[in-house]
Amino acid sequence: MIFSSIIFLFHFLPFTLAAYYIAPPKAKNTVLFICSLVFYCWGEVRFFPVMLALILINYLCGLAIAHFEGRPGMRRLFLALALVGSLGMLFYFKYANFVLESANALLGTSFAPIEGISVLPLGISFYTFQTLSYTIDVYRRDVASEKNIIDFGAYVVMFPQLIAGPIVKYRDVAAQLHVYRHRYNIAQIEEGMTIFTFGLAKKVLLADAVGALWTDIIGVADDASVTFVGLANASTGLVWLGILAYSFQLYFDFSGYSMMAIGMGKMMGFEFPQNFNYPYISASITEFWRRWHMTLSSWFREYVYIPLGGNRKGLRRQIFNLFIVELLTGIWHGANWNFICWGLYYFVLLAAEKLFLLKHLQKGRIWPHLYTLFFVVVGWAMFVGNDPGVQFGLLFRKLFTPSAGVSALYFLRNYGVLLAVSFVCCTPLIEKIWDLLRRRSWSRVLTVGALLVVSTAYVVGSTNSPFLYFNF
Repeated sequence: MIFSSIIFLFHFLPFTLAAYYIAPPKAKNTVLFICSLVFYCWGEVRFFPVMLALILINYLCGLAIAHFEGRPGMRRLFLALALVGSLGMLFYFKYANFVLESANALLGTSFAPIEGISVLPLGISFYTFQTLSYTIDVYRRDVASEKNIIDFGAYVVMFPQLIAGPIVKYRDVAAQLHVYRHRYNIAQIEEGMTIFTFGLAKKVLLADAVGALWTDIIGVADDASVTFVGLANASTGLVWLGILAYSFQLYFDFSGYSMMAIGMGKMMGFEFPQNFNYPYISASITEFWRRWHMTLSSWFREYVYIPLGGNRKGLRRQIFNLFIVELLTGIWHGANWNFICWGLYYFVLLAAEKLFLLKHLQKGRIWPHLYTLFFVVVGWAMFVGNDPGVQFGLLFRKLFTPSAGVSALYFLRNYGVLLAVSFVCCTPLIEKIWDLLRRRSWSRVLTVGALLVVSTAYVVGSTNSPFLYFNF
């Protein structure tokens, strides 16, 4: 079940909100827990035991860590059990076959793939990190252990952010989970509905529309009768246009989902952390990673980078720590070599900025933005290099070796306005326009209402388009 679907917008969400608002204060977390399980099991019921196991492992280990307060060895033991149990399941479902395939290719072995794990449990990368943050924070004594398993389960499977984030730490919502009366108010619900509507519009009006340009080039769709260019037949200019379109699509798709999640969280009285802050206006790769997928960057910084020593042990150690974080970031995104290359690619760029480049970028005005956009777009080409219809080597030959083929002019004429609108919506200008519109109640209501109606019409009139980060 995806947010931009009829079943979610007209059935699940209204019913869940109604049940949540009507429920007695003490029963709200139970309603949220049950509805979130229904949401998850709608399309992934066979992976329900995985979800249940992760909840139980981290819940019980959290209780044990708190219980053995004066025994450091026992506390470390139960922390290790939580880490092994959670990361072990993530490794088994997401990386085991990749490791076997890589071993076969590199060592000439003939390991057979593990049957039954070709489909990844939806959202496992996200909710594994959430459960781990809870157990680690209990071990660090940053939060108290959760005694009520329903409240803990509601945190883990909370449906707005369950599948693709933002990654919400337990301490972000712990206080709100235990506020049973007056958890939300009308102003908060209105704000949540507004944010949700903008996120929906980002997804269906921008991401899906501009993503059609990339689809037209690579030739992947459900309808076999539709004619596509094919990457091999595209000119270098058209491939660059397509990668630019994919860059827009990925941003609007993922940030749109995050906005919808944050909006629904507000409707239910929860404040989720911001996940994007106009990353494409960045003037360095360092700044880009402070603005893109902010909750993932925050997780790695807090639970990997700083424990390794951060920048406190000299420049060499800082560069090594950065290497570990970027390598893990690539691995987290997918079990394929292109994601590992993507992570290491960003390590090289970030290391170069740390060593010498950042001080020059800070002196520039226009060229640092162009530099950042260029390398980010190239990075997205690496990121998408393993998708259906894309061949990694062919894609990069097309990008950097001038070649003839289908011209970009036809597609630029058809998608030019949409690309221009997409560019504007990647900048703070769109927020300034909204600040002007929301000053008057009639213009605020009219804008949100129009976006909701148009977005809903697009949802009704089109096939479901899953969010891209559901794959991770």
